[in-house]
Amino acid sequence: MSTSAEPITALLRDGTSATLRPVPYDHPVAQELIEQVQQEYVQRYGGRDAAVVDPAEFLPPAGLFLVAEIDGVPAGCGAWRSLPSGPAEIKRMYVTPSFRRRGLAQVIVAELEAGAARAGHGAVVLNTGTEQPEAIALYERLGYRPVPGYGVYACAPGAVFLGKPLGAVDEGTSWAS
Repeated sequence: MSTSAEPITALLRDGTSATLRPVPYDHPVAQELIEQVQQEYVQRYGGRDAAVVDPAEFLPPAGLFLVAEIDGVPAGCGAWRSLPSGPAEIKRMYVTPSFRRRGLAQVIVAELEAGAARAGHGAVVLNTGTEQPEAIALYERLGYRPVPGYGVYACAPGAVFLGKPLGAVDEGTSWAS
C-alpha cells in the first residue's frame, strides 16, 4: 500500500471548506491537537487518556492520522489504527471548540472510515465515555452500535464502546491503497 500526501477538501454545513491532510502522529500540528483533546479528557474525566499509543501505529498501511484545517487554522483531527483482532480503531477524534457544530467531525469520521475500508478492514470500533454525550450522539447518527469493551477501559465505569461495519470503498481515491 502506498500513501498520497494529497489533501482533500470538504464543504461543511456552514459553507466553509475544510482541508484534511494525512500527517504523522508526531507531527507538530498533530501533537498540538492531541494535547487539546487530552486537556478535554482532563476536564471531562479528571485525567488524560491512559491508552498506550505508538505513533508508528498511525502510519499507512496500518493506520492514518488526519489533521483538518479551515482557512489554514488547525480545526480538528482523527485517526485510525489496526487492531490485532481485525477491526480498525478510531482514536483522537477531536474538533476544536470554535469549529464545532459545522459538520467537521462527521467529515473526519467519514474519511477515517473510508481509509480503514480501503486498507481492508471490515469494521471500525472506538471507545468514548458518558461524559461526551455529543460524541455518542454523533456516532449513533452515523450508524455506530454498542460492541464489547476492549483495551485499558474494557471494564471502566462510564466507558462506551461502539462499532460499525464498513462497506466496500472505491480504490481510486486513497491515502492507503
